Amino acid sequence: MNFILIGYRASGKTSVGRWLAGLLQRPFYDTDALIRQQTGMTVKEIVLAGGWPAFRDAEKTAVAGLASQEAAVIALGGGAVLDPANVEVLKPRGLFIWLKAGKETIQERLIGDRTTAEQRPPLPLPGNGDDEEILKHRTPVYGALADLAVDTSGQSIEGVAEEVLAHIKKLGSMGPASSELFLESPRKEKRCREAL
Repeated sequence: MNFILIGYRASGKTSVGRWLAGLLQRPFYDTDALIRQQTGMTVKEIVLAGGWPAFRDAEKTAVAGLASQEAAVIALGGGAVLDPANVEVLKPRGLFIWLKAGKETIQERLIGDRTTAEQRPPLPLPGNGDDEEILKHRTPVYGALADLAVDTSGQSIEGVAEEVLAHIKKLGSMGPASSELFLESPRKEKRCREAL
């Protein structure tokens, strides 16, 4: 079972993912980093050269390459789950963990992150929507897909990773029956979500 971190940019997916992978002693993959390795370009450079469709194509290739992983921690780009094909290849072996953060927290993190301007291009939305509008658009998608949800606002990286790990242990996802728990029993999955 892979643990797949989803959520908006600056929600903590990469930082928490690395820490969680260390706690679990599992490999860690970040799709944006894989794209940089495979293309030799940052997200921003790909978008500037070929637009968002070019980036989404590169992202789909990176995600497809992770589909055969069995026991990894994977951090997805914020928009990766908007493509049903990405979800389809990852879901059979994946527990989706939504890292949430309020709009103020996200804005503070984006301003404080030195790599934001260098590597993250503005996100497109009809009407030139800002982060708040795009977050509002994506939140239902994250919520519908998530097996677990953890709010990262006001928490340390270590604290969030420990909370995620506690939820995983509580739900029995460390054992071989984890795929059965989340993929074959919608009623159990619903109860687990409600318990959080």
